[in-house]
This record gives sequence, C-alpha cells and structure tokens, in this order.
Amino acid sequence: MIFFTADTHFFDEHLKHDLNFADRDFLTVTEMNQTIIDNWDNVVGPEDTVYHLGDIARRITSNRSGYKKVLDVLSKLNGQIVFIKGNHDPRALIKYLSRNQLQTPAGKTKFLFHDVGLILKFDHYQFFLTHYPLMLGISVNSINLHGHIHHYSVNFASNINVGVDTPEVDYLSGNKRPFGQPFSQKEVVELVKNKKIDFQKRK
Repeated sequence: MIFFTADTHFFDEHLKHDLNFADRDFLTVTEMNQTIIDNWDNVVGPEDTVYHLGDIARRITSNRSGYKKVLDVLSKLNGQIVFIKGNHDPRALIKYLSRNQLQTPAGKTKFLFHDVGLILKFDHYQFFLTHYPLMLGISVNSINLHGHIHHYSVNFASNINVGVDTPEVDYLSGNKRPFGQPFSQKEVVELVKNKKIDFQKRK
C-alpha cells in the first residue's frame, strides 16, 4: 500500500502557542515522537511505501549524535520512506541518513530522497508531491499533495495538505483520526473528492 504524510517535526520542542506551528497537545517531544511512531505503524506495513513530504525533524543538534537520534526514530517506522526535502531538512541530515541506510525486512532500501518533488498517477489523477504548496492553475485532474503549512489549508480544491496537523482531515468520514497517522492512497482520493464537493457548494 501507499501512504502520505508531512511535517512530523520529530524532536521539535516548540510545540505550543506558535501562530506558525500547530498546537500539539503533548507534554514532551518523547511523547509526541512515540505517538507518531505508534499511529504510523498501526496502519503502515513493513513493505508499504510512505511518501514523507518534508520536515522530518527540528531543533536537533546538527552533529552526529543529533542525527543518530533521528535515525533511531525513523528505524522504528514501518515501510519504505520516500522523503521530499522540506525547509527544515538540512542537507547534512539527508547525507547522514543516506550514509547510514537501512533496509526493509524484504531487503528494499528503506530511505529514498528527492530534493524538490515527484509525480504519481493513480485513480485517474496526477499528483504533484511537494513540500511547499503549488499553484497548479486550471486543471481537471491535477492535484498537489503538500505539507509545510501545518494547521492551514490552501484555498483551492486542487491543493491537499497531508501533514500531520492538517485541518483537511475533516474531509474524511469516520472517527477522529489518530495524530501522526499517514493518509492511505484511498483516503487521499476521498480528501480530493470531498474538498472538490465542498468548493462546488460555495459557488
């Protein structure tokens, strides 16, 4: 299966009372990190693929011990992870993860990296995967999946925020979503369809 997420911000102690950052209801980063790990692994299997659209961790010391802490957390996450570089992902961290590459149980490379973004096609949509939101213009079947803006939403039906703090989770049916749980391919299509319906009602 394929999943999508962004803005995990592991180790970020600036959790509360920041207008530019979602108000995460955790007492410690250890609690937040473990919650994301648990909710990730509850849905992602060992050989699934997760597209992480940037901002892996933040406020870690930029040295080997700090980067090893990030690697230790990522090693606990199921699946192959395809990272798209975010504004809080230093090049040195990416290089460290590349040099200390892991494998999935089946022997696949665990970490893959893209600087800017990539394109996926499924369910008759073309998805542009980026960290920053894109303005795609008039397009029937092109959708931008992104992160970066945390608890905000782009005011276009063609943009879907798949970050862990996204308010667009309200476009999904069902119970309250566990914090940090990546969106499945099926859920992304549901987000797209329901956001389009919402915008059509506004006309």
